[in-house]
Amino acid sequence: MTARTIVITGASDGIGASAARTLSRLGERVVVVGRSAEKTRSVAEEIGADYFTADFAELAQVRQLAAQLREKYPRIDVLANNAGGIMGRRELTVDGYEKTFQINHLAPFLLTLELMDVLTTSNATVINTSSAANGFGKLDVADLDGATSYSTNRAYGTAKLANILFTTELHNRYAAEGISTAAFHPGVVATNFAAESTSRMRHAYKTFLNRFMLTPDQGADTLVWLATSTPGQDWTSGAYYAKRALAKANKQAYDAGLAQELWERSAAMVGADLGELDPRL
Repeated sequence: MTARTIVITGASDGIGASAARTLSRLGERVVVVGRSAEKTRSVAEEIGADYFTADFAELAQVRQLAAQLREKYPRIDVLANNAGGIMGRRELTVDGYEKTFQINHLAPFLLTLELMDVLTTSNATVINTSSAANGFGKLDVADLDGATSYSTNRAYGTAKLANILFTTELHNRYAAEGISTAAFHPGVVATNFAAESTSRMRHAYKTFLNRFMLTPDQGADTLVWLATSTPGQDWTSGAYYAKRALAKANKQAYDAGLAQELWERSAAMVGADLGELDPRL
């Protein structure tokens, strides 16, 4: 069989790097995407994979990444939107959006839209790394940047909730065109994804408590399962998973109207050519 092409963002470390290694061992053609050129190159060279770098705090770099992927890969079988993390105090990106929301939601949303023609042609699977932290998120479409009320943990939870709503609406809009999609919670994994955060949660990743956390390989298990199993048979498109099973999410995650409203607002925020990229708007 011809190896499938699997693009993984946030693959320079943590569960993204672990998934890249596992999928490469399984014979897949993995494309490693990360922010750090040194770390991304190291993972790619280790497994003999192509790699690209992009900082999701700048949407122009996301568009450039999409253009590079479109040029090199006429077929993308799996897109794993895995990049993200907990940030610190409220900060706006160069694009003018709250950093946590942009990196965790707007950037993968834009990347997926920019690649949509390739993804639909490929009957691709889109996997979005969410978190159980979605449970303490509260999404207000009128205040996605947290200008009215902001806390580090709530901003992260809201972004992870947005990942699930994005998954739901992606299924609603594109399942008929061959797209399968799922969001998942990797578990509490001992990685450095909270390194830039001022959240009190960061301390758990730097103390003896991290010995009770999952390893990156364990955290990557559901991602690998979604990437290698059969949608519609092994899992349901548009749903949220944890430990390879359907999981319960924030009650807002089941609001179809909110999912549609978030999609439309997100598209406006990233300045997409709405008619060209998503004629459903």
